[in-house]
This record gives sequence, C-alpha cells and structure tokens, in this order.
Amino acid sequence: MQTENLLKQVNFIKEIDKLKYIQRKTKLFNSNRNENDAEHSWHLAMMTIVLAEHSDKPIDVLKVLKMVLIHDIVEIDAGDTFIYDTAKSHTNTEEELMAAKRIFGLLPAEQAEEFITIWTEFEEGITDEAKFARSMDRFEPLLQNTSNNGGTWAEFDVPYQKVYDKKKAIKNGSATLWNYAENLINESVDKGILKK
Repeated sequence: MQTENLLKQVNFIKEIDKLKYIQRKTKLFNSNRNENDAEHSWHLAMMTIVLAEHSDKPIDVLKVLKMVLIHDIVEIDAGDTFIYDTAKSHTNTEEELMAAKRIFGLLPAEQAEEFITIWTEFEEGITDEAKFARSMDRFEPLLQNTSNNGGTWAEFDVPYQKVYDKKKAIKNGSATLWNYAENLINESVDKGILKK
C-alpha cells in the first residue's frame, strides 16, 4: 500500500510541474516577463507567512498555505482566466472542479479528498482561512501592477472601478491590507497609471 501511495504521489508531483508553464497576464515586479502560476503560488505562500499577522481573524496558517499553493493547480487543465476578462467569467468553477477531480484524483484517495476539500473551501471564500488566502491572491497582482506603471491595467485598459471592485475582496481577510491596497489604487489614479 505504501509503495502504491508513493507511486501515485510521485505521479501527481510530476503532473503539477505543468503549472510552471501556465502563463498569467501579470508580470513580475518591475519586469516585462509574465509570471507563471507556480511563481504566483510560491509568492502567495511567502506573503501568507509574512503577512499572517494582519489577518482580521485568527487563522490556521498551514491551511492557508495549502490553499494558496493548490488553488491554481486546476489551471493545468482549465487554463488561467484573466480576472478582468470581458469574454469569460473568472468564476469558471464547473470547469475547474472537473480539473480538480482529475488532477487531485492522481493522489491516494484520502489526500485527493483533502486537496479537493481545501480547493473548494478557497473557491467558496467563506472561512477565515479562505478569506485571507483570497486576500493574498488579490493583493499580489495589485503590487505587481503598481510596480509596472499600471501593468495589466494599462495593457488591457482596465478602468478604476473594475479594479476597485475586484480588489475590495482583500478587505474580507484583512482591513489593514485593504487600507494599504485602497491607498495604492488611489495613488495609481493620481500617478496616471489607472484610469478613473
């Protein structure tokens, strides 16, 4: 049984290497190179460790780390949907659920169930851990765009209100981070890198 589990786990580990090839629209800080999903997930994990003290509620940091590390694995099958996409909804959870079942299904049954549960919890965004994880997911691209003279906002002509509406999810996990983020958004308008 142990050997069977190990083989499944190694197979999963090989499969998720594909995450490194999923390109996001956002670019690395002060760079022209697009970030990939694996880099994004790593950065969110580091942000979680560094910024956990700013969560509005006590959180299980290990659970948040699991969420931010696995939340985009489904994009191996479903692809990355740009948060400001006007043609496709960013909440394509049915397609992503199929991907979650296939990819996490490579793991031994108990682990597969745990990963699907954690992924679903992140998607629903109801628990304190999910709220903070989603805050991290919205905060990182904001920091990237402000470091890149508007980044994807300028590239795709995204207006202030759309940015504000998408980013205000940060406040569900942290009033402190939202205050910082809201100031950055407003400063971006003042600097002319976000259209009001």
